[in-house]
Amino acid sequence: MSALALGLVLVSAVVHASWNLVTKRAGADTPFLWLAYVTGALVYAPLALAVVLVARPVLPPVALVFVAVAVVLQTLYFLVLTAGYRSGDLSVVYPLARSTGPLLATAGAVAIFGERPTPLAVAGALAILAGALVLTGDPRALRADGRAVAFALLTGVVIACYTLWDKTAVSLLLIPPILYDWAGVTGQALVVAPFALRRSVELRRTWTVRRREVIAVGIMSRLSYILVLTALVVAPVSYVAPAREIGILLGAVLGARFLAEGHLARRSIGAVAMVAGIVALAAG
Repeated sequence: MSALALGLVLVSAVVHASWNLVTKRAGADTPFLWLAYVTGALVYAPLALAVVLVARPVLPPVALVFVAVAVVLQTLYFLVLTAGYRSGDLSVVYPLARSTGPLLATAGAVAIFGERPTPLAVAGALAILAGALVLTGDPRALRADGRAVAFALLTGVVIACYTLWDKTAVSLLLIPPILYDWAGVTGQALVVAPFALRRSVELRRTWTVRRREVIAVGIMSRLSYILVLTALVVAPVSYVAPAREIGILLGAVLGARFLAEGHLARRSIGAVAMVAGIVALAAG
C-alpha cells in the first residue's frame, strides 16, 4: 500500500469517526439525514463540475447503473447506522459495524478480485472478532442491546457491499471519485426527499436547532468517503478496507469519553485488539 493511499485512508478514518460522533450526539433521523445529503450535494457540486470541465471523463452508460446502486446502498447504510445509534452506544455500534465491514469486504475481494490473504491476515481477522467481543462486554448481556447489535452487523454487511461495488466503479470504470460521490449523494437526496418533506415541521426544527451539526455531517461524511474512493483507485480492497478502520479506536474512545457511555478501559482494550487485527490484515 503506497504512502499516499495510506495517508488518504488514515485522514478519512479520523474524519469518519468525527462525523459519527456528531451524528450520534444529534440523534440523527430522516430530516437530519436529508438535510445532510442536500448540504453535501450543494457543497461538493462546484468540485464535481470542475472535474467534468477539466478532466472530461469519458464514461460508459453502465456508469449510471453503478451510481444508482450506490445510491441505494449508501442510503441503506445511513438508515441502518443511525437506527443503531438510536438503539445503543456509539462505542458498541461503531466498532461492530466498522469491524464487520472489512472482514466481509476482504472475503468479497478474495472471491471477486482474486485477492489472497496470508495467514497473518487470517490472524488479523480473528483479532478483530476478539476485539469486538471485548468491546461489547459479556456476550450474555448482548440480549439487552440485541437491537443495536443487529443494526451494527447489518451496517457492516452494507459497508462490505458498497466497498466492493465502489472499488469496481472507480478503478475499473474509472469514474472520478469526486464526481461519483457527488452523483451518489445527490441521488440520495432525491430518493429521501419525499419522506423528509412530509415532515416539514421537523425539517424546520432540525435546521433551526441542529444546523451546525447538519452542515458538519454533510461536509465531513462526503470528505471521508471521497478520500477512501481515491485510495481505492490505486490500492486493493484488502488493504484499504481494513486500514480505514483505524477510526474504530477513535470512535470507541469518543463514545466512552464524550458521550458518557462508560467502560473506557475495557472498550479501549477491545478497540486496540481490533486495530491490531486490522494492521495484520493490511500487512498480510
